[in-house]
Amino acid sequence: MRLFPTGFGVRFWLLIGATFLGFLGEGTVLPVLAPHVRHDLGGSDQTVGFAIGIFSFVSLASRFASGPLADRKGRKIAFLAGLLTCALAGAAYLLPLGMAGIYLGRVLQGFGEACLYTGAAAWAVEVAGIHRSAQALGYVSSGIWGGTAAGPVVGQWLGSFDRAALMQVVTALLAFALLTRVTEDYQPSVHPVRRSWAPGKLLAPGMAIGFVNVHYPVVAGFLILHLARHGNAGPAAFSAYALLILLSRFFLGGLPDRIRPGITYFGGLLAMAIGLVIIATGPSPVAAVAGGAILGFGLSFPWSSVASTVLRATPAGQRGSALGVLTAFYDLFVGVSSFAAGAVAARFGYPATFLTAALALVAAAVAGWFVFSPRKVVASVCAPGSLHVDPATEG
Repeated sequence: MRLFPTGFGVRFWLLIGATFLGFLGEGTVLPVLAPHVRHDLGGSDQTVGFAIGIFSFVSLASRFASGPLADRKGRKIAFLAGLLTCALAGAAYLLPLGMAGIYLGRVLQGFGEACLYTGAAAWAVEVAGIHRSAQALGYVSSGIWGGTAAGPVVGQWLGSFDRAALMQVVTALLAFALLTRVTEDYQPSVHPVRRSWAPGKLLAPGMAIGFVNVHYPVVAGFLILHLARHGNAGPAAFSAYALLILLSRFFLGGLPDRIRPGITYFGGLLAMAIGLVIIATGPSPVAAVAGGAILGFGLSFPWSSVASTVLRATPAGQRGSALGVLTAFYDLFVGVSSFAAGAVAARFGYPATFLTAALALVAAAVAGWFVFSPRKVVASVCAPGSLHVDPATEG
C-alpha cells in the first residue's frame, strides 16, 4: 500500500490557515448581529435570542451528517462544503429579506461550521499523522480560537453589519480557494463498509467532553456580570482565559501525544476546578485574572486528550463520524447548560453558577475514568478487531 508523508509541513499549515479564515468570518459577524437585529430590523430581545440560538440546534443536528460526509466523500469535500455554506450564510445576511434573511443565514452557518470543523479536524489529523493527533487537534483549535478572537475586532473596525457579512463571504471564499490547492490522501471506500462502532460506544467520551464544557456558558454569560462587583475585572479575566487557551493549545497541544492522555485530561480538570473556585469566591482583580488564566490553561487539554484517544482506536474510514458525534455532545451540553446556568443564577446568584460548573467536572472525571481506564480505552470506542493503524496516516 502506498505510504504518504506526514507531519507539520506546508500542507498542514494551509489547512490551519483555511480554518482560521473560516472562523474569522463568523467571528466578524457575531458581535454585530444582535445590534443589527435589535436596532436595524426592529426585533425584540426574544428575537435576538432565537436568531442566535437556532445556530446551535442546526449545528448539533448537522454533526451527524458532517461526519459521514467526511468519511464517505472525503475530508476535503466536507471542508469545502462547510466553507461554501459559510459564504452562502454571509450572502443570506445581505439579502433584503429582513429577519428571514437572518434566520436563513444562521441555519446555513450552523450546517457550514459543522462540516468545516469535522473536515478540518479529520484531515489535519491524517496529514500530521495519527500518532500526532493531539497536537494536530491543538493547532486546529488554535486556528478556531484565533479566528473567533480576531473576528470581533475586525467587525468593530468595519463598523456595520453589511460590511461584516460581506467580510464573511470574502474570508470563506478565500479559504475555499486556498483549500483547492491542497491535495488529499484519504481515499473513501468504494464499497459500503460495515460499521464496527456505533455512536452509543462513544457515550463515555462524549459525556466527558460534555461535562467539561458545562462551564463555557457560565463564563460567557456571567463572568463579567459577577466580577463587576469585585473590581470589574471581568474583561481582563475573560481575555486571560481565552489567551491561555490559544497559547496552550498551540504550544502544549502535543502533550497528550508524549505522555499518557489520561494524565493531561485529569490534570486539566484539576486546573479548571481551581480556576472556577477562585472566580466563584469573588476575588480581587489580580486573583480573578489568575483564576481565568488557570481555567483557560486547564481547558486546553481535555478535548485533545479524549479525541486523540478515540481517533487512535477508530478506523480511518470512521474518524469523521466519531468526531461528529463527539462535537455533538459538546453542542448538546453547552446548549442545555446555557438554560441551566440562567436558572441557577436567578435563584442562587452568580457565584453558584461557577460552583455548579466546578461540580460538573466531577461528573467529567467519572466519565473520563471509563475513557482512560486501560481495560476500557479500546472497548469503549471500537468493536473487537476493529482497532488498526492506517498506513496512509503513519509517517
